[in-house]
Amino acid sequence: MESLDLRVLQDALAWHSTGHAVTLVTVVQTWGSAPRPPGALLAVRDDGVVSGSVSGGCVEDDLIARTKASFGSCEAGRHPLLRPGMIAYGISQEEAARFGLPCGGTLRLVQEPLLDPSWIIQLLSRTASHQLVERTLTLATGAVELSSATRGQAMHFDGSTLRTVFGPQWRLLLIGAGQLSKAVAQMAQMLDFEVLVCDPREEYAATLDAGNHGIVYLKGMPDDVVRELVPDAHTAIVALTHDPKLDDMALLEALQSSAFYVGALGSRRNQSLRKQRLAQHFNLSEQALARLHGPVGLALGAKTPAEIAVSIVAEIVQVKNSAASATTSAASVQAGCARV
Repeated sequence: MESLDLRVLQDALAWHSTGHAVTLVTVVQTWGSAPRPPGALLAVRDDGVVSGSVSGGCVEDDLIARTKASFGSCEAGRHPLLRPGMIAYGISQEEAARFGLPCGGTLRLVQEPLLDPSWIIQLLSRTASHQLVERTLTLATGAVELSSATRGQAMHFDGSTLRTVFGPQWRLLLIGAGQLSKAVAQMAQMLDFEVLVCDPREEYAATLDAGNHGIVYLKGMPDDVVRELVPDAHTAIVALTHDPKLDDMALLEALQSSAFYVGALGSRRNQSLRKQRLAQHFNLSEQALARLHGPVGLALGAKTPAEIAVSIVAEIVQVKNSAASATTSAASVQAGCARV
Protein backbone atom coordinates (compact mmCIF):
# COMPACT_ATOMS: atom_id res chain seq x y z
CA MET A 1 0.00 0.00 0.00
CA GLU A 2 1.04 3.63 -0.48
CA SER A 3 1.27 6.65 1.79
CA LEU A 4 -1.77 8.89 1.43
CA ASP A 5 0.41 11.93 0.81
CA LEU A 6 2.38 10.10 -1.88
CA ARG A 7 -0.93 9.10 -3.46
CA VAL A 8 -1.86 12.79 -3.60
CA LEU A 9 1.41 13.60 -5.36
CA GLN A 10 0.90 10.74 -7.81
CA ASP A 11 -2.56 12.08 -8.67
CA ALA A 12 -1.22 15.61 -9.03
CA LEU A 13 1.52 14.40 -11.38
CA ALA A 14 -0.96 12.41 -13.47
CA TRP A 15 -3.32 15.40 -13.77
CA HIS A 16 -0.49 17.75 -14.76
CA SER A 17 0.73 15.30 -17.42
CA THR A 18 -2.71 15.33 -19.08
CA GLY A 19 -2.77 19.14 -19.32
CA HIS A 20 -4.64 20.07 -16.13
CA ALA A 21 -3.47 22.89 -13.88
CA VAL A 22 -3.01 21.75 -10.28
CA THR A 23 -2.79 23.52 -6.92
CA LEU A 24 -1.22 21.85 -3.88
CA VAL A 25 -2.38 22.76 -0.36
CA THR A 26 -0.50 21.79 2.83
CA VAL A 27 -1.64 22.17 6.45
CA VAL A 28 1.15 24.08 8.23
CA GLN A 29 -0.41 25.07 11.56
CA THR A 30 -3.47 24.07 13.58
CA TRP A 31 -5.11 25.33 16.77
CA GLY A 32 -7.94 23.73 18.69
CA SER A 33 -9.47 20.48 17.45
CA ALA A 34 -8.39 20.74 13.82
CA PRO A 35 -9.41 17.57 11.91
CA ARG A 36 -6.10 17.07 10.05
CA PRO A 37 -2.54 17.40 11.38
CA PRO A 38 0.26 19.63 10.07
CA GLY A 39 1.72 18.19 6.89
CA ALA A 40 -1.61 16.89 5.56
CA LEU A 41 -1.72 17.40 1.80
CA LEU A 42 -4.45 18.19 -0.72
CA ALA A 43 -4.28 18.53 -4.50
CA VAL A 44 -6.98 20.51 -6.31
CA ARG A 45 -7.41 20.23 -10.09
CA ASP A 46 -8.56 23.15 -12.23
CA ASP A 47 -12.01 21.57 -12.65
CA GLY A 48 -12.44 21.05 -8.89
CA VAL A 49 -11.45 17.38 -8.61
CA VAL A 50 -9.44 16.75 -5.42
CA SER A 51 -7.07 14.18 -3.94
CA GLY A 52 -6.29 14.09 -0.21
CA SER A 53 -7.74 16.33 2.48
CA VAL A 54 -6.90 19.14 4.90
CA SER A 55 -10.07 19.07 7.03
CA GLY A 56 -13.33 17.26 7.51
CA GLY A 57 -14.70 18.42 4.15
CA CYS A 58 -16.10 21.95 4.42
CA VAL A 59 -12.72 23.63 3.95
CA GLU A 60 -12.18 21.50 0.88
CA ASP A 61 -15.49 22.75 -0.54
CA ASP A 62 -14.34 26.35 -0.14
CA LEU A 63 -10.94 25.59 -1.66
CA ILE A 64 -12.59 23.93 -4.64
CA ALA A 65 -14.86 26.95 -5.14
CA ARG A 66 -11.88 29.33 -4.89
CA THR A 67 -9.84 27.26 -7.31
CA LYS A 68 -12.56 26.93 -9.93
CA ALA A 69 -13.33 30.65 -9.70
CA SER A 70 -9.67 31.63 -10.09
CA PHE A 71 -9.13 29.32 -13.04
CA GLY A 72 -12.39 30.49 -14.60
CA SER A 73 -11.20 34.10 -14.60
CA CYS A 74 -7.74 33.19 -15.87
CA GLU A 75 -6.54 32.96 -19.46
CA ALA A 76 -6.56 29.43 -20.84
CA GLY A 77 -3.39 27.46 -20.12
CA ARG A 78 -2.22 29.72 -17.29
CA HIS A 79 -2.16 29.03 -13.58
CA PRO A 80 -3.68 31.89 -11.55
CA LEU A 81 -1.06 31.42 -8.81
CA LEU A 82 2.48 32.48 -9.66
CA ARG A 83 4.00 31.53 -6.29
CA PRO A 84 2.88 30.03 -2.97
CA GLY A 85 0.70 31.92 -0.52
CA MET A 86 -1.06 31.54 2.82
CA ILE A 87 -4.72 30.85 3.58
CA ALA A 88 -6.27 30.79 7.08
CA TYR A 89 -9.60 29.31 8.16
CA GLY A 90 -11.39 29.53 11.48
CA ILE A 91 -9.97 32.77 12.84
CA SER A 92 -13.33 33.56 14.44
CA GLN A 93 -15.82 31.27 16.17
CA GLU A 94 -18.31 32.02 13.40
CA GLU A 95 -15.89 31.06 10.64
CA ALA A 96 -14.80 27.93 12.54
CA ALA A 97 -18.44 26.87 12.78
CA ARG A 98 -19.02 27.68 9.11
CA PHE A 99 -16.18 25.45 7.99
CA GLY A 100 -16.93 22.63 10.41
CA LEU A 101 -13.88 23.14 12.61
CA PRO A 102 -14.79 21.85 16.10
CA CYS A 103 -14.05 23.78 19.29
CA GLY A 104 -13.06 26.91 17.43
CA GLY A 105 -10.30 25.09 15.54
CA THR A 106 -8.08 27.06 13.17
CA LEU A 107 -6.13 26.00 10.09
CA ARG A 108 -3.27 27.77 8.33
CA LEU A 109 -2.54 26.44 4.88
CA VAL A 110 0.15 26.95 2.27
CA GLN A 111 -1.26 27.02 -1.24
CA GLU A 112 1.16 26.53 -4.16
CA PRO A 113 0.86 26.13 -7.91
CA LEU A 114 2.27 22.98 -9.48
CA LEU A 115 4.21 24.57 -12.34
CA ASP A 116 7.17 22.20 -12.67
CA PRO A 117 6.40 18.61 -11.55
CA SER A 118 9.99 17.34 -11.91
CA TRP A 119 10.46 17.35 -8.12
CA ILE A 120 7.47 15.02 -7.73
CA ILE A 121 9.02 12.54 -10.18
CA GLN A 122 12.28 12.56 -8.20
CA LEU A 123 10.52 12.33 -4.84
CA LEU A 124 8.34 9.38 -5.90
CA SER A 125 11.38 7.57 -7.28
CA ARG A 126 13.35 8.02 -4.07
CA THR A 127 10.52 7.05 -1.73
CA ALA A 128 9.81 3.98 -3.89
CA SER A 129 13.29 2.77 -2.94
CA HIS A 130 12.40 3.29 0.74
CA GLN A 131 14.31 6.56 1.14
CA LEU A 132 13.15 9.30 3.48
CA VAL A 133 13.07 12.60 1.62
CA GLU A 134 12.78 16.15 2.94
CA ARG A 135 11.10 18.64 0.62
CA THR A 136 11.90 22.33 1.17
CA LEU A 137 9.58 24.95 -0.33
CA THR A 138 10.60 28.62 -0.33
CA LEU A 139 7.41 30.66 -0.37
CA ALA A 140 8.97 33.83 -1.78
CA THR A 141 10.09 32.11 -4.98
CA GLY A 142 8.22 28.81 -5.13
CA ALA A 143 11.55 26.98 -5.43
CA VAL A 144 11.57 23.33 -4.30
CA GLU A 145 14.61 21.40 -3.10
CA LEU A 146 14.86 17.73 -2.12
CA SER A 147 17.33 16.31 0.39
CA SER A 148 17.79 13.18 2.49
CA ALA A 149 15.86 12.98 5.76
CA THR A 150 16.09 10.82 8.86
CA ARG A 151 13.36 9.08 10.83
CA GLY A 152 11.91 11.36 13.47
CA GLN A 153 12.13 14.55 11.44
CA ALA A 154 8.89 16.53 11.62
CA MET A 155 7.28 19.09 9.38
CA HIS A 156 8.67 22.60 9.98
CA PHE A 157 7.28 25.96 8.92
CA ASP A 158 8.77 29.33 9.89
CA GLY A 159 6.55 31.59 7.80
CA SER A 160 8.87 31.71 4.81
CA THR A 161 10.11 28.14 4.35
CA LEU A 162 8.12 24.90 4.53
CA ARG A 163 9.91 21.61 5.16
CA THR A 164 8.00 18.35 4.90
CA VAL A 165 9.19 14.74 5.05
CA PHE A 166 7.98 11.99 2.72
CA GLY A 167 8.58 8.27 2.98
CA PRO A 168 8.26 5.62 5.72
CA GLN A 169 8.98 7.22 9.10
CA TRP A 170 8.46 3.91 10.92
CA ARG A 171 9.76 0.38 10.35
CA LEU A 172 8.19 -2.97 11.15
CA LEU A 173 10.26 -6.16 11.04
CA LEU A 174 8.24 -9.37 10.95
CA ILE A 175 10.02 -12.60 11.86
CA GLY A 176 8.24 -15.28 9.86
CA ALA A 177 6.38 -15.27 6.57
CA GLY A 178 2.90 -16.61 5.91
CA GLN A 179 -0.76 -15.64 5.87
CA LEU A 180 -0.68 -13.72 9.14
CA SER A 181 2.51 -11.88 8.16
CA LYS A 182 0.96 -10.80 4.88
CA ALA A 183 -2.15 -9.46 6.66
CA VAL A 184 -0.05 -7.56 9.24
CA ALA A 185 2.20 -6.19 6.50
CA GLN A 186 -0.66 -4.86 4.40
CA MET A 187 -2.25 -3.07 7.36
CA ALA A 188 1.07 -1.65 8.54
CA GLN A 189 1.84 -0.28 5.08
CA MET A 190 -1.47 1.57 5.10
CA LEU A 191 -0.16 3.30 8.24
CA ASP A 192 3.07 4.33 6.48
CA PHE A 193 5.32 1.67 8.00
CA GLU A 194 8.18 0.30 5.95
CA VAL A 195 7.66 -3.46 6.29
CA LEU A 196 10.57 -5.89 6.41
CA VAL A 197 10.14 -9.67 6.60
CA CYS A 198 12.74 -12.26 7.55
CA ASP A 199 12.21 -16.01 7.26
CA PRO A 200 15.05 -18.42 6.44
CA ARG A 201 12.53 -21.14 5.56
CA GLU A 202 12.31 -20.88 1.78
CA GLU A 203 8.94 -22.64 1.55
CA TYR A 204 7.40 -19.97 3.78
CA ALA A 205 9.16 -17.04 2.17
CA ALA A 206 7.86 -18.15 -1.24
CA THR A 207 4.26 -17.78 -0.06
CA LEU A 208 4.81 -14.17 0.97
CA ASP A 209 5.02 -12.94 -2.63
CA ALA A 210 6.90 -9.94 -1.27
CA GLY A 211 7.66 -8.33 -4.61
CA ASN A 212 3.98 -7.71 -5.31
CA HIS A 213 3.23 -6.03 -2.00
CA GLY A 214 6.07 -3.57 -1.52
CA ILE A 215 7.53 -5.68 1.29
CA VAL A 216 11.29 -5.86 1.73
CA TYR A 217 12.44 -9.47 2.18
CA LEU A 218 15.62 -9.91 4.22
CA LYS A 219 17.58 -13.14 3.87
CA GLY A 220 19.46 -14.73 6.73
CA MET A 221 18.82 -15.95 10.24
CA PRO A 222 16.46 -13.67 12.20
CA ASP A 223 18.91 -12.83 15.00
CA ASP A 224 21.54 -11.81 12.44
CA VAL A 225 18.98 -9.70 10.57
CA VAL A 226 17.86 -7.92 13.76
CA ARG A 227 21.44 -7.19 14.74
CA GLU A 228 22.36 -5.86 11.28
CA LEU A 229 19.19 -3.76 11.15
CA VAL A 230 20.26 -1.82 14.28
CA PRO A 231 16.67 -1.21 15.49
CA ASP A 232 15.99 2.34 16.65
CA ALA A 233 13.15 4.10 18.47
CA HIS A 234 11.12 4.09 15.23
CA THR A 235 11.33 0.31 14.77
CA ALA A 236 8.87 -2.40 15.81
CA ILE A 237 9.72 -6.12 15.75
CA VAL A 238 7.20 -8.97 15.89
CA ALA A 239 8.06 -12.69 15.96
CA LEU A 240 5.42 -14.85 14.26
CA THR A 241 7.06 -18.19 13.44
CA HIS A 242 6.00 -20.25 16.52
CA ASP A 243 9.49 -21.80 16.24
CA PRO A 244 11.68 -21.09 19.32
CA LYS A 245 14.85 -21.69 17.26
CA LEU A 246 13.91 -18.68 15.11
CA ASP A 247 11.85 -16.51 17.45
CA ASP A 248 13.92 -16.71 20.62
CA MET A 249 17.23 -15.63 19.12
CA ALA A 250 15.58 -12.77 17.25
CA LEU A 251 13.78 -11.65 20.42
CA LEU A 252 17.02 -11.82 22.37
CA GLU A 253 18.53 -9.21 20.03
CA ALA A 254 15.32 -7.17 19.75
CA LEU A 255 14.76 -6.85 23.51
CA GLN A 256 18.27 -5.44 23.95
CA SER A 257 17.80 -2.91 21.15
CA SER A 258 16.14 0.51 21.02
CA ALA A 259 13.04 -0.84 19.22
CA PHE A 260 9.92 0.88 20.58
CA TYR A 261 7.87 -2.34 20.33
CA VAL A 262 8.80 -6.02 20.55
CA GLY A 263 6.08 -8.68 20.37
CA ALA A 264 5.74 -12.43 19.91
CA LEU A 265 2.89 -14.69 18.88
CA GLY A 266 1.87 -17.45 21.28
CA SER A 267 -0.33 -18.34 24.23
CA ARG A 268 0.26 -17.06 27.75
CA ARG A 269 1.77 -20.43 28.69
CA ASN A 270 4.15 -20.29 25.72
CA GLN A 271 5.10 -16.72 26.58
CA SER A 272 5.90 -17.76 30.15
CA LEU A 273 8.08 -20.62 28.91
CA ARG A 274 9.78 -18.31 26.41
CA LYS A 275 10.66 -15.79 29.13
CA GLN A 276 12.06 -18.59 31.29
CA ARG A 277 14.29 -19.74 28.41
CA LEU A 278 15.50 -16.22 27.66
CA ALA A 279 16.27 -15.59 31.34
CA GLN A 280 17.92 -18.94 32.10
CA HIS A 281 19.91 -19.57 28.92
CA PHE A 282 20.70 -16.04 27.79
CA ASN A 283 20.71 -14.11 31.09
CA LEU A 284 18.19 -11.59 29.81
CA SER A 285 17.25 -9.15 32.56
CA GLU A 286 13.76 -8.75 34.01
CA GLN A 287 13.70 -5.20 32.66
CA ALA A 288 14.37 -6.41 29.12
CA LEU A 289 11.83 -9.25 29.42
CA ALA A 290 9.19 -6.79 30.64
CA ARG A 291 9.40 -5.07 27.25
CA LEU A 292 8.06 -8.17 25.49
CA HIS A 293 4.44 -7.90 24.35
CA GLY A 294 3.03 -11.40 24.51
CA PRO A 295 0.57 -12.70 23.71
CA VAL A 296 1.07 -10.14 20.97
CA GLY A 297 -1.74 -7.70 20.15
CA LEU A 298 -4.69 -6.15 21.95
CA ALA A 299 -7.23 -8.49 23.56
CA LEU A 300 -9.94 -8.32 20.88
CA GLY A 301 -10.98 -11.97 21.00
CA ALA A 302 -9.44 -12.30 17.52
CA LYS A 303 -9.73 -15.68 15.79
CA THR A 304 -8.94 -15.31 12.07
CA PRO A 305 -5.57 -14.18 10.63
CA ALA A 306 -7.12 -10.85 9.61
CA GLU A 307 -8.55 -10.26 13.10
CA ILE A 308 -5.25 -11.20 14.74
CA ALA A 309 -3.46 -8.83 12.37
CA VAL A 310 -5.82 -6.02 13.42
CA SER A 311 -5.03 -6.67 17.10
CA ILE A 312 -1.27 -6.70 16.46
CA VAL A 313 -1.19 -3.54 14.37
CA ALA A 314 -3.56 -1.78 16.80
CA GLU A 315 -1.24 -2.49 19.74
CA ILE A 316 1.81 -1.32 17.77
CA VAL A 317 0.02 1.96 16.97
CA GLN A 318 -1.09 2.33 20.59
CA VAL A 319 2.49 1.96 21.86
CA LYS A 320 3.88 4.18 19.10
CA ASN A 321 1.45 7.00 19.83
CA SER A 322 1.95 6.71 23.59
CA ALA A 323 5.70 7.02 23.13
CA ALA A 324 5.30 9.99 20.81
CA SER A 325 2.93 11.68 23.27
CA ALA A 326 5.38 11.15 26.14
CA THR A 327 8.21 12.63 24.06
CA THR A 328 6.10 15.67 23.19
CA SER A 329 5.11 16.20 26.83
CA ALA A 330 8.73 15.94 27.96
CA ALA A 331 9.78 18.46 25.34
CA SER A 332 7.04 20.86 26.49
CA VAL A 333 8.17 20.55 30.12
CA GLN A 334 11.79 21.17 29.11
CA ALA A 335 10.78 24.23 27.11
CA GLY A 336 8.76 25.53 30.07
CA CYS A 337 11.71 25.08 32.43
CA ALA A 338 13.97 26.91 29.97
CA ARG A 339 11.66 29.91 30.05
CA VAL A 340 11.61 30.11 33.86
